[in-house]
Amino acid sequence: MLGPVFNREAIVTPKRPQTYLSRGIYVGALFLLLCTGYLVLDGSRSLATTSDSARFGGFMFALLAPLQLLVLSALAAVGAAGSVAQEKDRRTLILLLLTRLSGFEVVGGKLTATLLSPLSLLICGLPVFLTFPLLGGVSPQQVFSVFAVTAAMIVLSGTVGTVIGLWREKTFQAIALTVLTLLLFLGLGEAIATLVPLPTSWKLAVSPIRALTAAASPLSSLQGDVLAGVVLFVLLASALSVALLIYGVVMVRIWNPSREVRFKAPEAENSVDVEPSGEPASWKVRQPRAVWDNPVLWREVRTWAYGRKVLIIRATFVVLFAIVAASIAWQVRSGVALEPAGRIDRALPSATIPVAILGVVSLVLVNALAVNSITGERDGLALDLLLVTDLSPREFIFGKLLGVLYVAKEMIVLPILLLIYMGASDVMTWENTIYAVLGALVLYIFVSMLGIHTGLNYVAGRTATMASLGTVFFLCVGIAICMTIMVSFRGAFQLQLAPFLVMILGGGAALFASLGWRNPSSAIFAASFFLPLITFYAITQFLLQMDHLYVVSALVAGYGFAVAAMMIPALSEFDVCLEPDRGGTGEST
Repeated sequence: MLGPVFNREAIVTPKRPQTYLSRGIYVGALFLLLCTGYLVLDGSRSLATTSDSARFGGFMFALLAPLQLLVLSALAAVGAAGSVAQEKDRRTLILLLLTRLSGFEVVGGKLTATLLSPLSLLICGLPVFLTFPLLGGVSPQQVFSVFAVTAAMIVLSGTVGTVIGLWREKTFQAIALTVLTLLLFLGLGEAIATLVPLPTSWKLAVSPIRALTAAASPLSSLQGDVLAGVVLFVLLASALSVALLIYGVVMVRIWNPSREVRFKAPEAENSVDVEPSGEPASWKVRQPRAVWDNPVLWREVRTWAYGRKVLIIRATFVVLFAIVAASIAWQVRSGVALEPAGRIDRALPSATIPVAILGVVSLVLVNALAVNSITGERDGLALDLLLVTDLSPREFIFGKLLGVLYVAKEMIVLPILLLIYMGASDVMTWENTIYAVLGALVLYIFVSMLGIHTGLNYVAGRTATMASLGTVFFLCVGIAICMTIMVSFRGAFQLQLAPFLVMILGGGAALFASLGWRNPSSAIFAASFFLPLITFYAITQFLLQMDHLYVVSALVAGYGFAVAAMMIPALSEFDVCLEPDRGGTGEST
């Protein structure tokens, strides 16, 4: 019914060991978080009564539900955009469009094939969530309501990624626009629910955040508006997904092939047609441009290496920055941003969350651009040609690194300017502002080098993108989830140390498997296990609002060492994983 594209994926997916490995890791991570929370709470006070068990179950359910939504929605969105972009980079999408396949079989087949992984992970996580009703404090209706909201958001995210991937030509354009579109969708829904006087059910219907929070609330089974709002959200998200799918089916053969891959028939060369004006008749005879000593850096800076539509990504990020900056400016004018966190009954200052969201988004976009700078060369078969030229590894690595930082300059400069504005507005001291700017610069260099490293070490562009973005997600969000458990279950640190060491050491092992799976080294091993500890320490000290100099020193030392551990092997020689036969096996050169 869905066509041969989906049928092939449905047949091949059960044969891949990665399918069962990813499901086991996902369920194991959920169960490990649950056990960590239990060990932390049991270390401070035992679950002796039914009320303690119900309180623990309700808290862990409220923590894991949004985490599951974030992880699986991001996986669906980035996976869908990356899958379609990879077909375009390898010119196989054009071959699909030349066959007798209908537009629905191409678009719907790619979408449903991409959704197989996140939806299967969602189903695998259901038994873990069904343990919460056994603890008390959570009803089965809450669990199924949360899963309905999550499934609807996964389908919508995958549809957005697929349609934008079919629309845009470059991989970075597809991934970046998908992420920014979903963020703007979340922000628009929250703004409508906050500013527009609507009934409770419609406020939940237009905001995925509110719908998930209401579905996870213990009052959801008692209030009819909450259940109606959840149902309306599922229906609206499904209707929007269907509308986007239909639009993609209609436009797929209009968008593809794009002008960048269309070939123009050569004009007739006749002496009669030659004009004596001396002007170049076509691009074939135009005057050559002077190239810098580093041709890789020249291409990144002086040409549209990532397509002209990268301007759309910059404009969208500027809109997101304007929303966050307006929120910070309003907090400064009203005085809320200047109040201590404890006085306004918050665990963090009010300006922390908007700035953190903008910072994480910019880090993700810079990392996606960096990994795409390598995978784009590989998929376009240009990396093989570069390796046989007289280009040195130093020129290639620094050309790519500096080029990525230049192309993503708006995503780097604007968050730093926001930090400087907060320092000038007395939201932060100038000392803390300098620390924040220095730490941000180190993180931007780290995510750029991380993207280049994973792009060189993974043959498949989609695998490299997932590995690189997964590392950034773990370091930015995974450690923060661990800290949320620690802050919520306040107890003796010596009782909390053991379960958190399990989480951090497990994350370090996964990080080492991602970064050093092909060419492991002692430096990458040390960086993989030190980075989670350093991030853990930085977040802890930030929550305590003390020792900011120690925090930035640890960040600069730890992430700087990680950059050196990835950069030095790449500078010594062209350490690139190649696939000569394009069939699935690779070798090092």
